[in-house]
Amino acid sequence: MAPKHSSERTVDIVLVILPESSIMSLASVLDPMRAANRVSGDVLFRWRILSPNGEPVLLTCGVSIAVDGRFTATEQGDVLLLIGGFNLERHAGRRFIASLQAAAGHFGVIAGIESGCWLLGRSGLVNGRAATAHWEELEDFAQAFPDISVRADRFVTDGRFWTSGGASPTFDMMLHLIRQRFGSAVALDVASIFVYDETHAATDAQPLVSLGRIEAMDPEIAAAIRLMERTLDRPLSIAALSVRLGLSQRKLEILFARVFGTSPGVYYLRLRLQAAYRLVRDTRLAIRDVALRAGFDSLSTFSRAFKQHYGESPMRARNGGTAMRLDHALDI
Repeated sequence: MAPKHSSERTVDIVLVILPESSIMSLASVLDPMRAANRVSGDVLFRWRILSPNGEPVLLTCGVSIAVDGRFTATEQGDVLLLIGGFNLERHAGRRFIASLQAAAGHFGVIAGIESGCWLLGRSGLVNGRAATAHWEELEDFAQAFPDISVRADRFVTDGRFWTSGGASPTFDMMLHLIRQRFGSAVALDVASIFVYDETHAATDAQPLVSLGRIEAMDPEIAAAIRLMERTLDRPLSIAALSVRLGLSQRKLEILFARVFGTSPGVYYLRLRLQAAYRLVRDTRLAIRDVALRAGFDSLSTFSRAFKQHYGESPMRARNGGTAMRLDHALDI
């Protein structure tokens, strides 16, 4: 069906994407809008893609994205979407933040996606409001912006300021926008196009491990992993973990052996080391502080465990090392 141009229904989107952003986050923004236009036979969304300097944007996957121009203080529209990734300070300086502050008044909704929340934080636009960040950055985000009420939700809408914690939550947030503007039927049709039948509420917590079908097939395993996630910085003994879960230690060991081919203790340690690896590679947090966040009281114990798991010391990994980037991720 050919689109029926209906300007009074069309939502005008300005999408600003920064270098070193995720192609998944970009797709989670663009494809729901494209699909909404398709299923409605109308132009429900119209968008322009901008960058801080008007140049094409190189994403983390190596793909270069063409843009329609440079983001300026005079931009206006219905919704402003900001997608950020790594090294924001390199790609969005004071000039960009000043333009964001000036342009914010020209939009009904301003959303920070992935590290885009840091742009909203630096601008002061969300002071006194609630916001979220990707789960890897939640603690640092809260420390950097004490005037923001930081939540571990998948996405947060506080008035006209929205934030999402990753690519999948961004898809949920875009479905929320479609539902809000054009109704549940359109949002359902869009979700169905992508065979997306696990739509989450905004207030659902961000998981460290995406469990997929395990949550339904092995709820006891899922509960154990969620408890491990919540206690990475203060790990429980396997005996204490079992008591909290209402299981015998033997049953917990049998479950992990059956599903993952390993013990709950080894799995727990792997989760802690994965969290540490991300902090080592993606932040400048002191190695001692990384150790504490991963539940190691001793720096030497942490360094030994890290090297045994990744084949190199935390400092070597930070300085480039053997570019593994989480090759030891759990296969779930």
